[in-house]
Amino acid sequence: MLRKSIWTALSLLLAATLLLTACGPKEAPAPVEEPAATEAPAAATEAPAPAPAEEITIRWRTRPDNQAEIDVYQKASDAIDAKLEGIKLVYEPGGSESSSYQDVLKTEIAAGTAPDVFWIPGTDIADFASRGLILNLNDLAAATEGFSVDDFYPAPMAHLTHNLETGAEGANSGALWGLPRDVSTFVLYLNLDLINEAGAPDPRQLAAEGKWDWEAFKDVATKVRALGPDVYGYGANAWWGPYGVWMNAAGGGFYNADRTACGLDSEGSIAGLAFQRDLYVGDNPVAVPYGEDSEPPFMAGRVAMFQNGRWATPGVRANANFNWDAVELPKGPSGHMGNWLFWGAYVINANTQHPEEAWKLLQELTTAETQGMISELGTNIPSRVSDEAINAFLTFTPPDNNQAFINGLMDMPTAEGPLWAGSWPEFVAVMDPAIASLMTGKTTIDEFKASICAEANKAFK
Repeated sequence: MLRKSIWTALSLLLAATLLLTACGPKEAPAPVEEPAATEAPAAATEAPAPAPAEEITIRWRTRPDNQAEIDVYQKASDAIDAKLEGIKLVYEPGGSESSSYQDVLKTEIAAGTAPDVFWIPGTDIADFASRGLILNLNDLAAATEGFSVDDFYPAPMAHLTHNLETGAEGANSGALWGLPRDVSTFVLYLNLDLINEAGAPDPRQLAAEGKWDWEAFKDVATKVRALGPDVYGYGANAWWGPYGVWMNAAGGGFYNADRTACGLDSEGSIAGLAFQRDLYVGDNPVAVPYGEDSEPPFMAGRVAMFQNGRWATPGVRANANFNWDAVELPKGPSGHMGNWLFWGAYVINANTQHPEEAWKLLQELTTAETQGMISELGTNIPSRVSDEAINAFLTFTPPDNNQAFINGLMDMPTAEGPLWAGSWPEFVAVMDPAIASLMTGKTTIDEFKASICAEANKAFK
């Protein structure tokens, strides 16, 4: 009976408990008792889309000679901009006057307003590197798969890999100051209509026959000059490139062999300058007066032979309204043309906030594809060593005789190079006015020879 009574009491207690549970408020289940997959808010809500990465703007600059060349580089910039994700390119054409372009860059770098990437002539690499104005790219290049300095002409790369501390050069020097944009040699742009009118021989034919030398050049220039007082046989602008050619072709040059002292008073240099001076102020001058811009009269059809580099081709294509072509420089007493291997380099501002992105731009600007685009439009000869590039370059006409530029490359040209042992700006600041005085007849050859190196040697360390 007692067991039955206990069981009955327990049954009544259980029933009462169930009744209270059914009628009372329900407690929320403990979180640990529910699987995560059944949590409605997490399953129904999508994560917000990530904000798009902000583009990095990279500004870059060259020094174009004319609107046609500006158009070439803008087209290249647009093409590269479309390839580089996360980077927006802004191309800024700089001033065409070499005396101010580099000075403007130096001022802007000091003020923090310079572009991230810019082109400078080969002669200025040492000055910019020594002043700490451009970035040493050696580490960036070493971390770049497939990059090799051997892909470019060795003469420019020897200067671009010059180590300021050790003087060593080459891929393992620990220095890389930029990548060469292009190379070029001088040619004579020809007005064939004037030459034919004067009854002068065709310089292209003379060159093909191995007869194109200083004497033949002077003969053609003299015959064209006889056409009238405002017609000239020869024209070149007043800077170190054109006058340096005559010195080089006579076996002279600006410096001694190792570029540690002035060589402007050497026998070869004086012989070359004497020949050039005769073109301007001799008994029978044939040249556009020294110091005057020779390009406008050439474009106007009044100059038979205009000395310039490949960079002048777009302007001639766009503006010449006469039959024209090109021929290599005449050979001088040394047996060579005395030509230059001109080059310039894309470099990176030492103060750029985006060195890796700037390095990507440098690589794109010097690819075979980009160089081919620029070469096709007439501005440059590719700086990459490639038979394919040269063969393609020969098809980019006019001029028909693109071989004239290549012939200059093959005839031991003097590489335009920086003056690591001294200051190039200081050297040229002495040389330019002294040459101008010589070519305008204010100074004699003897006076020039007696004084030039005493002043120019002050530019050396």
